[in-house]
Amino acid sequence: MKQSLNLNLSQSLTMTPALQQAIRMLQLSTLDLKTEIQEALESNVMLEADDGHDEIDSREANRAESEESQRSASEAGAEIPENLPVDADWNDIYAGSASPAPAPTSDDEDYWDYRQANLTSTPDLHAHLSWQADMHRLTETQRAIADHIIDAINERGLLDDWQELAPRLAGDFDTDEAAIEAVLAEIHRFDPPGVAARSLAECLSIQLRQLPAATPGRHTALRIIDEEPLECLASRDREALASRLEIETQALERAIALIQTLQPHPGEAFSDHESNYVVPEVFVTRQSSRWQVSLNAEIAPRLRINSQYLALIKRADKSADQTTLKSHLQEARFFLNSLKSRNDTLLQVAQTIVEAQRAFLEYGEEAMKPLVLRDVAEQLDIHESTVSRATANKYMQTPRGIFELKYFFSSHVSTTDGGSASATAIQAMIKRMVADERPGKPLSDSKLAELLLGNGIKVARRTVAKYREALSIAPSHERRRQAS
Repeated sequence: MKQSLNLNLSQSLTMTPALQQAIRMLQLSTLDLKTEIQEALESNVMLEADDGHDEIDSREANRAESEESQRSASEAGAEIPENLPVDADWNDIYAGSASPAPAPTSDDEDYWDYRQANLTSTPDLHAHLSWQADMHRLTETQRAIADHIIDAINERGLLDDWQELAPRLAGDFDTDEAAIEAVLAEIHRFDPPGVAARSLAECLSIQLRQLPAATPGRHTALRIIDEEPLECLASRDREALASRLEIETQALERAIALIQTLQPHPGEAFSDHESNYVVPEVFVTRQSSRWQVSLNAEIAPRLRINSQYLALIKRADKSADQTTLKSHLQEARFFLNSLKSRNDTLLQVAQTIVEAQRAFLEYGEEAMKPLVLRDVAEQLDIHESTVSRATANKYMQTPRGIFELKYFFSSHVSTTDGGSASATAIQAMIKRMVADERPGKPLSDSKLAELLLGNGIKVARRTVAKYREALSIAPSHERRRQAS
């Protein structure tokens, strides 16, 4: 085999770390973006929050930055484009570059510190029950038994293993199970109502017995809980249930309505829960006859290059401090450019969505136009994945309410005149038709399909059934039973 050297010319598309950073920041939600900005402020000395009051050295800082930018342009590599047309991951190209720190998992030491930042603190259920036990007149032995029972209550406020707990407590305290039951009955009087119940039926029964005797439907509700399995409440056949209980259907409906107001998990209010906040990133307002789209300026603080540190950078100095400052300056510029690119792309996508869905903003859901990611991508000449990232976990505030950006996208459904309708608009029409139907004669899926066809929308019966289920609307035979 003969060895030889060949020279081949080829083109390839590579992504700089700056472009990868811009793509990653584009898909961040509002809360994640705030965290990203705060981490950048803490780690980079060249970045500072722009409060709009420090203008003393602005001329000198601008001159120093313009001189430095000419030299650093060659060092920084390619600039970030205005749009992000490439679908790639952060580590697709520069495998050895520094990657953003992932969110901690349950195995990490700082996992619970990470979760605690988004937890809403509530009073502890066991402490609340122990405080009430102190307020009751319990003997020393009863108080000790009460402590054991309270410790066995789970986070839902119920007791799981009473069949094992009662004999063990009777043996530990040298008493009979009747005494243990007496302490449990005392705890059943504690707040929240239904706490320490051994089953769901007992939990509901305790809450009903604590209501005034004159409460409408209380007696019948107790009969249902005590005499019927709870699965009967899920059945829509109210007439058969009323026949078994030998009561009128109207009295049965009052009792079921009362049961539905009870709390099946009394300890839920005392559990810490993660709060989900919705902060709109885009505002849509109507001015005269035009719809104005703007970004929420409050979602993130304004950033700028620190003028004092920028003035310390010198050309000929090769010290470690100068190298660090120059490195931080380059990273700060990348970060600011990524923020600008993110805002520009998000604003362009939002403007395109608003322009396409003007009918929805003016007339409501039934006027929603069909729209897919490809439509926005082609109009802006960007990749579909960029549109997907720009609309992920971001919300728009409109005169009709706050909606996720992805809400404005829906599939096409053909119409009889050769056009297309939005699936969201069809669902809104189905919802309106069901709301206007006669209670004793609900509309079937086939009838709904016929009515839609009369409006020029051709959909199959199974498609109507799919949309109806997505709207959590019961089938026609169940709606008929509910009406009766």
